[in-house]
Amino acid sequence: MGRISRRGFTVAAAGVMSAMLVTGESSALEAGNPDSAPNGAPGGDPERSRRKREFRGMWIATVVNVDWPSRPGLTPDRQRDELITLLETAVDRRLNAVILQLRPTADAFWPSPYEPWSEYLTGTQGRDPGWDPLAFAVREAHRRRLELHGWFNPYRIANHTDPGKLIATHPARIHPEWVVPYGGKLYYNPGLPEVRRFVQDAMLDAVTRYDLDGVHFDDYFYPYPVTGQRFDDDAAYARHGAGFPDRAAWRRDNIDRLVREMGERIKRRKRHVRFGISPFAVWRNKTTDPLGSATRAGVETYDDLGADTRKWVREEWIDYIVPQVYWHIGFAAADYATLVPWWAETVRGTDVHLYIGEALYRAGDPAQPAPWQDPAELSRHLALARNHPEVLGHVYFSAKQVATDPIKAMARVVEDHYPRRARPPR
Repeated sequence: MGRISRRGFTVAAAGVMSAMLVTGESSALEAGNPDSAPNGAPGGDPERSRRKREFRGMWIATVVNVDWPSRPGLTPDRQRDELITLLETAVDRRLNAVILQLRPTADAFWPSPYEPWSEYLTGTQGRDPGWDPLAFAVREAHRRRLELHGWFNPYRIANHTDPGKLIATHPARIHPEWVVPYGGKLYYNPGLPEVRRFVQDAMLDAVTRYDLDGVHFDDYFYPYPVTGQRFDDDAAYARHGAGFPDRAAWRRDNIDRLVREMGERIKRRKRHVRFGISPFAVWRNKTTDPLGSATRAGVETYDDLGADTRKWVREEWIDYIVPQVYWHIGFAAADYATLVPWWAETVRGTDVHLYIGEALYRAGDPAQPAPWQDPAELSRHLALARNHPEVLGHVYFSAKQVATDPIKAMARVVEDHYPRRARPPR
């Protein structure tokens, strides 16, 4: 989120996103008989009754210990207990999928031959935690009839700009020419083909070795714009940018290649593993492009992140998309009621599933506007989305709020829309 939006960094960063908008991130089976009852709210919505399957997920963020582990350096038993608690929370909320962040900062939550153990496990990058978190997570999720989707951040290396803080054997230390400092962080350069191949190999290791149900990217491709700074990819553009009309088109092609190739390579290994992406929800504003949404966003993924999210859907390079529609109904710059129909139209006629990313973390936050103080706001989101048959589910950021639910917004969603568990869509 996005955290810097949900998925990636910190919850505080989501406030930055709002400011940018105004100023211009197989194994799960339903308990009981899934065909004997609808998934809808009490009262019997006929459309809901026909919908026997629905994706109900939550993100578990590990970067800077947003959700899990609660802090680095816990004992393996404590880490396992915390993860089980989150999985049990998903079951209690009648969800059927968890999206677990496995590679938050060019590191790993499994014994990877490509990258070091994550510092968010032990407090020290590269230190073996003494157990295999991914093997445990897959086993325990499937035991509870939950899908387990592995969430990977392709290009972020570190939330600082000092390569000397990385373990000496880190690929970014071995290949400093791959690295670009920007906005207080380190990134791999998406414009280098050798980088694109390496990050794919690193992520595919988890696909090959573990029984994942899905591979999930968040909203970080080229980094979000930082005022007064530029992402220095001059050398890569000079070497690889010939034939493109401008640098923006070349950058989009770099990310297109990442997405298309990753999808193809996943299917070659395990055809049943689904590939999904959760982008910032605004592809382009209608004022920029007639095909865009009637929004006034300060960030447009096509122009600012090198992410042509609409193309990925129309070309069916991915299996599902989860736009982070993290705003309330009626928000002038980016209305939930505007973006959901736009995404429904975008996936229409494709085989790409549409799930909506929901900003549960905003519910009850005193820094958020009045609609987010109403426990019914999220329930209204699901009711609105139900008017669009292309919407096949929702994903909540993040697991901590699913568990704590400070103003009972999640409880209201469960009461109104999830009377029993459901199978994920096929």
